[in-house]
Amino acid sequence: MADQPAVELDLDPADDQGAVFAETMTVIADSDACAHRTRIAMMSRSTKERMSRYDEVRAAHEWRVPERYNIAADVCDSQPPEKLAMIFEDFRGTHREVTWGEQQELSNRAANMLTAHGIVRGDRVAVCAPASPETAAVFFATWKTGAILISLSVLYGDDGIEHRIKDSGAKVIVTDAGNVGRIPADLVEEVITLDPELLAGYDPSFETLDTSSDDPAQIYYTSGTTGLAKGILHAHRYILGHEEFIYCHEVEDGEIFHGMGEWAWAAGICPLIGPWREGAVQYVYAREGGFDPAVQLEVLSRNKVTNVFTTPTAMRAMMAVEGAGEKFPQAFRRVCSAGEALNPEAIRWFREQYGVTVLDYYGLSESYPLCGNFPWMDIREGSMGKPMPGWEVEILDPDENPVSDGERGEICLRARSNPHYPLRYWENPEDTVRDFDGEWFHSQDAAHRDEDGYFGSAGRADDVIMSAGYRIGPFEVESACIEHPAVHEAAAVAAPDEIKGSVVKAFVVLNEGFEPSDELAKEIRDSVRGSLSAYAYPRQIEFIDDLPKTLTGKIRRIELRERQG
Repeated sequence: MADQPAVELDLDPADDQGAVFAETMTVIADSDACAHRTRIAMMSRSTKERMSRYDEVRAAHEWRVPERYNIAADVCDSQPPEKLAMIFEDFRGTHREVTWGEQQELSNRAANMLTAHGIVRGDRVAVCAPASPETAAVFFATWKTGAILISLSVLYGDDGIEHRIKDSGAKVIVTDAGNVGRIPADLVEEVITLDPELLAGYDPSFETLDTSSDDPAQIYYTSGTTGLAKGILHAHRYILGHEEFIYCHEVEDGEIFHGMGEWAWAAGICPLIGPWREGAVQYVYAREGGFDPAVQLEVLSRNKVTNVFTTPTAMRAMMAVEGAGEKFPQAFRRVCSAGEALNPEAIRWFREQYGVTVLDYYGLSESYPLCGNFPWMDIREGSMGKPMPGWEVEILDPDENPVSDGERGEICLRARSNPHYPLRYWENPEDTVRDFDGEWFHSQDAAHRDEDGYFGSAGRADDVIMSAGYRIGPFEVESACIEHPAVHEAAAVAAPDEIKGSVVKAFVVLNEGFEPSDELAKEIRDSVRGSLSAYAYPRQIEFIDDLPKTLTGKIRRIELRERQG
């Protein structure tokens, strides 16, 4: 790394809580990778001092986004070939240790494979495969060719996969042997079944395309209150905005990192790419079926993982493991959580079991992390922390005026104020203008701020359902319900759940000739699960005679939500 000027803060090293942290905050720009990197570690003796240091950190922060930037060139190509990149295991007992030289070769072979199938700059490449070194290689390969990545969850139903492929106009889809049968051949020009033997047939050398930091790199799909899931188009620069791995995780070079999120969402891919940028070794576990908290704790313990990204749902599931700390001792140094509000009870349980305070941070597919808790400031359980350094975040009223402390408002991000800001919605100019072209981006998440500047969640400001960290649009659930011949109308809302926080509940009005029954409810659930996804189907169904509506015929989901407590 070339020598660069550094901004240093003189900080008092005294700490009455016994934390062992460094004494300075240094902001460095790496001219080779052209990426802004920040290292923070602080000490303080009082809340007041910690608050003032937060202000100093924010004041010292500076975004440095290069004109030319490619995620694969920065994260993959720049790594020392001899350095360990990934420890991979799966439920079958497979164990692989992959160096960066091997990962670079895999990604080059995958790039030549995509090129051989006609992929050029701007084409869309869809990937629907479990986590593996080969899957990560295809991600890098897509960026190396200048194409745009669409990563699809294996949890999607057939209709969910079909919508995203058609909407994105993907030219090829890369999948595995276990999922290839789910991909209709007429959806794309090519269906590629990924395996190590396939990649071995391609050249291990490839010259990564020179791209602008503003060139499109990835489409994430997100659900809203109306219409099908829509694509959010992000530029290569977006990964430069993910400084939660600096400020919250404080990733150290060579340490073992594990992210629990699936590689189909920002909260899955970014905890892969972001820690890699900071020098971490990724521990990747490909499980079969649903999440098993005991298995998760066992593999983390056995592999001595020190830094973890988890979710509140996963943590609540772990709380059911009796004597977790004794059965599965851990090497945790830092554990962070995102996806939904983190319960104070879960934070306390984790601290009791493992002596680590879990740090919560907040964001959404359009832009994250907006807010976070940092190890060098006081942690207020149940709070999402404070705005990330470099992020201009406010809680606003409907007229875009700041609300007073303690008042409920909407979390909003100043448009184009950080590298993670989207380019646009994919093929959706009307919504792009509405959501991204104003002064503020509206998250639709409600919150309040206390007198010390900590943000606290106050739920959704719209009808989107958050369940186990998944963002679920009621329209898609309702549309899938109506596909069943017995269903006349349906309305989907969130219902409380002890583990997942919320689950989808559907209120269903039946067509004439059908009678409510447990068997019919199961039929409807199974039908939606098969067509939509394995996480967005209604786990609860209540049959009613009529749905509450406005005078203009819109469903009043708020009335149905209020019935759930």
